[in-house]
This record gives sequence, C-alpha cells and structure tokens, in this order.
Amino acid sequence: MDLDNLLETWLIPWGISLVAALVIFLLGKWVAGRLSRLFERMLDRRLDGTVSRFLANIIHVVLLIVVVVAVLDQLGVQTTSIIAILGAAGLAVGFALKDSLGNFAAGVMLVLFRPFRAGDFVEAGGIMGTVREIRIHATIMGTPDNKEITVPNGSILNGNITNFSAMPTRRVDMVFGVSYDADLSRVRNVLNDILSEDERVLPEPAPLIAVSELGDSSVNLLVRPWVNSADYWPFFWDTTEKVKRRFDEEGIVIPFPQRDIHLYNRA
Repeated sequence: MDLDNLLETWLIPWGISLVAALVIFLLGKWVAGRLSRLFERMLDRRLDGTVSRFLANIIHVVLLIVVVVAVLDQLGVQTTSIIAILGAAGLAVGFALKDSLGNFAAGVMLVLFRPFRAGDFVEAGGIMGTVREIRIHATIMGTPDNKEITVPNGSILNGNITNFSAMPTRRVDMVFGVSYDADLSRVRNVLNDILSEDERVLPEPAPLIAVSELGDSSVNLLVRPWVNSADYWPFFWDTTEKVKRRFDEEGIVIPFPQRDIHLYNRA
C-alpha cells in the first residue's frame, strides 16, 4: 500500500474522526456544564438550594455519560456492545462499590425526605456543624471552629439526625446549685428577675424554675426558659455569667464538692 492510499484509507478518515470526537467531547462537556447550571437556577426558584444542587449534579453526570457515548460512536466503536459490556461490568463494579452506591442512595433519600437543608445546624454522622451542601455521595458540613468536614451520606442516614434549626424556638436547660443554708424563695426571686430582665426570654411557654435535686453538696435548681433558636447559645452564656454575679451580690453561696473527715483518737 503506497502512502497516498494509506492517507486516504486510514490516516485522513481517522484524523477527521479523532478531531470530530475531540470537538464533540469539548463541546459536549461545555454544554453539559451550562445545562446543569441552568437547570440548577431554574430549580432554585421552586426548591431548596440543597435539592437543586443535588439534582443538578446528577444531571451533569448523566449528560457527561451521553457525551462519552457520542464520542465513542464517532470513533466507530460499536456503542451497543459497549453498553452491554458496561452493564455487565457495572454489576460487578456495583458489588465492589456497594458502599459508594449506598452513599448515593442515601443522598437521594436525604434529598427526598429533607431532614435538614443547607444552613441548618445539625448533629449527624457523628459530626456537629452547619450543613453547607448535600452532594451525590457526601454532605459537606462546617464546624463552629470553621473546619469543613465531608460526611458520607450513608453514615448520616443510618444514624440519628438532630436538627437544631428545625424549630423556631428552643428550651434552654440550665442547672444552678446553691447552699443548703440558702433561702430558696430568695434564690427563686433572683432567678426570676434575671429572666424577666432579658428580652430574649419568650413569655410563652412560661419559664420554669424548680428544685430538681438535693445533691451531695448543693440544692440544685432547674431553670428552663424558652428563646428563639438563634439566641440559644448567646443567652446560655450571658445568663450563666449573670447568675454568678447576682448570686455574689446577694450573698447566695454556690457550693463546691466537700467532704467531712472525722478523726478519732484511739489512744
């Protein structure tokens, strides 16, 4: 075979096919990215941002698969047989990647049932933090000390999920111990004054102040006011300091663990 025949029969057709395949791949990848972003913006108008991003990621992956199949077809590869082979291989890979597939299925369940959304402060998968994004296989969370943690969706779905942002209000549970010599009526009045002076305390449900335990060294009072969820920690910290300062001003003793030692002279 001379050079002219080689060029006409193999090199030129393959070169054209290769260039066309490259164009299809680059153009298809660009179109897939644009369509997925357009799809996400459309969904943002009707759905939560977490759901729209998750579905957009799935659409992007599906479009990329279509692009790859089109590229193979352009190169003259029998895509029907490849799809059959991929189907068989996919079954084997599915067993090998069962954890990844489980995380994907868990991500779908999280999007459908929506136990939390982006921006919620949750405890899930053994991690406590703010949900930033639910991806196909994992959820991205930000911790209070500004660390980003990737939590597998399977770990989240298979465990308990505590959503601290689900309700608009929360009850603050606080315990303060006072000496057995303290006047409980006076202590109760001081605690009532502290709560009534704080605008963050909600009038309904009414705050609860009650003796919860006669401890080894102190009488423990349970204080349970209700506040808006966003005010929980600022109120908790401020009130703890206010109670210490007011108890000191009123002469109310906050005891610490004590032990009586009895000495016997056996001589």
